[in-house]
Amino acid sequence: MIYSIAAKANSDSLNGEIRLLVEKYADEIQAILAKYPDKRSAVLPLMYLAQEGYGFMSHEAMRDVAGVLDLDPTEVLSLAGFYTLFYEEPVGKYVLEICNDLPCALRGADEFVEMACKKLGVEQGGTTEDGMFSVKTVMCLAACDKAPMLQVNLKYEENLDEAKFDALITRLREEAAEGQAPYFGVEAMKTALKQG
Repeated sequence: MIYSIAAKANSDSLNGEIRLLVEKYADEIQAILAKYPDKRSAVLPLMYLAQEGYGFMSHEAMRDVAGVLDLDPTEVLSLAGFYTLFYEEPVGKYVLEICNDLPCALRGADEFVEMACKKLGVEQGGTTEDGMFSVKTVMCLAACDKAPMLQVNLKYEENLDEAKFDALITRLREEAAEGQAPYFGVEAMKTALKQG
């Protein structure tokens, strides 16, 4: 049975924010829910949509996802805390997640993190003043042989050095200036839906 987005959007039990989220992404939500026999299984893709809508995985966004899927909000909260691609605080347009697990550290990841933070003028975990970049360290992105490496939103950048990092930052700034949206959230979900 395909879940009725329109009916849920009109429900008095949902707050105004979920109505906006559902209105903005109704087609995407419907397509995602149609892929899962049990709508509860759509929680991660819907969390990506909510995060894009809010800019981060706020408590309101978690409640809204829970409302669409008839889940307890604590179930969504536990997932947001477990997965590194859900941010419970506002982040930059581009989130640079640098793996610093032991194999990557042995290949220079710690020095790479220091260099990246210095070049962007932020502390590890911080966001640039212009809101363009956030730098975070994460454990194991499963590309140890290509370290130092990072994930920009959902795309891997591997075998990095200072020159490649500079080129990456320049390219991302140019893309942003041209109005290109970062590959994340809705665009990533649309790509996945087409492939799946």
